Amino acid sequence: MSTAATPCIICVAITGSLPTKANNPAVPITIAEQIESTQAAFEAGATIAHCHVRDDAGKPTSDPDRFARLVEGLKTHCPGMIIQLSTGGRSGAGTARGGMLPLRPDMASLSVGSNNFPTRVYENPPDLVDWLAAEMRKHGVKPEIECFDLSHIVQAASMAQDGRLSAPLYVQFVMGVKNAMPADERIFDFYIETLSRLAPTALWCAAGIGPAQVTINEWAIAKGGHTRTGMEDNVRLDRDTLAPSNAALVRRAVDLCEKYERPVATWAQARTMLGLA
Repeated sequence: MSTAATPCIICVAITGSLPTKANNPAVPITIAEQIESTQAAFEAGATIAHCHVRDDAGKPTSDPDRFARLVEGLKTHCPGMIIQLSTGGRSGAGTARGGMLPLRPDMASLSVGSNNFPTRVYENPPDLVDWLAAEMRKHGVKPEIECFDLSHIVQAASMAQDGRLSAPLYVQFVMGVKNAMPADERIFDFYIETLSRLAPTALWCAAGIGPAQVTINEWAIAKGGHTRTGMEDNVRLDRDTLAPSNAALVRRAVDLCEKYERPVATWAQARTMLGLA
């Protein structure tokens, strides 16, 4: 299948754990706001929703009950959309990070190694990574492997080879995080080549943080991969303009698909490509 003919899966990361109303009044914080924002993004062309939840004070939490309310709402208002829950470290510590996996979402994020973040170390020790991977297998949840560093691609391929992860992998390159991997096109191309060599059946997507978001969206779409957008990663449409919604960021990715003659994947196509029911 040629690159131009391959449908592009668009993931929307709706809120994350950092953006606040002070960053952009359109950032959805409550469960109701997240459901409404995700529905609009789904109608704009997103087929995966990458989800965090917040407590009543707006702070990140790994509370399974809040995740359950969000999942229920998304299934009602976005039928067919792929629900991907975050097991990231900003919302909890240790095994609490996987406390929502018994909800059996379609997917969950999985970081397989540690790296520097803007003000701290994002810790993903091997025993926790193995536990999260085992919990995902136990509950039938497909991991999205978040790679912040080249070593994470190598580790994901190794885990697939020894059975800790099931092939085919779905790997996301994350670039533009301060103190981690910058948005560098030669590195991006090397990521693609390395993944293709070590895990030939893997699918890949890419996410850019802050000003790198639109750049990474374009590289991923132009090079035949899939992509992620949304207010978790960036609250602006451009240098000076706040994004009015997650849907607006999705529409920008859809426009890039049209530019490169990539059809936007429907939820049914995305599920087929990812091997989801």
